[in-house]
Amino acid sequence: MSEEIIEALNKQLNQELRNAYLYFAMAAYFQGLALSGFAHYFMVQAKEEVEHALKFYEYLTKRGWRVELYEVTPEKKNWSSVEEAVRDFYEAEKSNTQRIWRLVELAQKQGDKATEAFLQWFVNEQVEEEEQAMDLRTKVELVKGNIAALLALDRVLAERK
Repeated sequence: MSEEIIEALNKQLNQELRNAYLYFAMAAYFQGLALSGFAHYFMVQAKEEVEHALKFYEYLTKRGWRVELYEVTPEKKNWSSVEEAVRDFYEAEKSNTQRIWRLVELAQKQGDKATEAFLQWFVNEQVEEEEQAMDLRTKVELVKGNIAALLALDRVLAERK
C-alpha cells in the first residue's frame, strides 16, 4: 500500500467528520429557527457521516495502516436562510462525491484492488446522498416564501429514520 493512498484515505476519513460537523451545525441552526423536523433531518445526516468516517477508520486499521485525525474546523456555522443551508448541504454532497471518485481513480492507478472494492460502497452511497440532497433542495425551493408549506415539509422531515 502506498503512502499516497493511506494519506488520501485519512483525508477522506477526516472529510467525513467535517461533513458531520457541518450537518450538526445545520441541525443547530434549524433548531434555532424552531424547525425541529429540519433539525432532526440534519442530525440523522450527521450521524451517517460519522458512520462513514468509521468505515474508513476500520478499513485503515484492518489493513494495519495508521489513522490520522486532524483538527475539524467548521466550514460554516450559520446561514441567512433555509434555502442557503440546504444549498450548502447539496454542494457538500456533490463535493464529497468528487473526492470519492478521485480516491477510486487513485486506487485504480495504483492497482490497489482491495481499496477500489472498499470504495465501491461509497460510490453507490454518494448517488443516494446526492439524490436526497437534491430532493430536499428542490422541495425547499418549491415552498420558498410559503410558511405553511415550509412547516408541512418540516413535519415530513421529522419522520426521517
